[in-house]
Amino acid sequence: MIAWHGSAEQRRTLDADLAAGKVLGVWNTEPAPGVTIAQGGLRGAKSYATGAGHIDIAVVTAATSEGKQMVLAHASDPARADPSAWRVRGMRATVSGTYDLTGLPVNAATRLGAPGDYECEPRFSAGAWRFTAVQLGGVEHVLTLLRDHLAASPAGQDPIHRARFGKALAAARSAYLWVREAADRAEAPNAGPETISFVLMTRGVVEEAGLAVMEAAARSVGTRAFFVDNPLDQACRDLALYLRQPVPDQALDRAAAAFLAQDAWADDPLW
Repeated sequence: MIAWHGSAEQRRTLDADLAAGKVLGVWNTEPAPGVTIAQGGLRGAKSYATGAGHIDIAVVTAATSEGKQMVLAHASDPARADPSAWRVRGMRATVSGTYDLTGLPVNAATRLGAPGDYECEPRFSAGAWRFTAVQLGGVEHVLTLLRDHLAASPAGQDPIHRARFGKALAAARSAYLWVREAADRAEAPNAGPETISFVLMTRGVVEEAGLAVMEAAARSVGTRAFFVDNPLDQACRDLALYLRQPVPDQALDRAAAAFLAQDAWADDPLW
């Protein structure tokens, strides 16, 4: 987003921050009444803020009469962070929580783009490819743990387990191909509205792959997969939570409706 909407100075600062090993994030979700801009600064808090008090900089959104304004906010102050509400079974290591932004400056150096840029299409909806890539990483991690278990045990010689693993492998690899294509399309300079439909469809493909691989692992490993000292337990808990991205059913419905509305097969070289 800094590359797309930032000034030349903000892009230079980003390059320096990344070279220095700083960690950046994006925080949009917020508790009522939300984040606003008042007297040259932010007012309000963000919730589900990944790495609250631990990462260095967060792109946050603040409501204005013209749309959401992106702001670069310092995110490393532990005094502003409250992780107490992050009581979840998975993704505990993200140290997510609420982060109070009140008083952080909004000026030429921290204001990113113009109001409305954050939700500008097709980049907003098509940008979902990024979290599908993270989900895919979780899917592949679970699949690797399952593969290691089968390779090291007699179960790997059982044709039933092998068939189950083969289906899980196919699901994960198919998801990879969708995510790679979605990334290429979404990041293309000439990305159009049709990109949104492809990315929305990708969301469903990756979710189905994640559910299939976790189920395969549970069936093949059995009770041992649910012990807290088994890496599969944490991997599946983390993945199960991160698969819960907003409105998955509506995303699939929007994608299907778009493909039905036009003959995507005729003009799309992928098909």
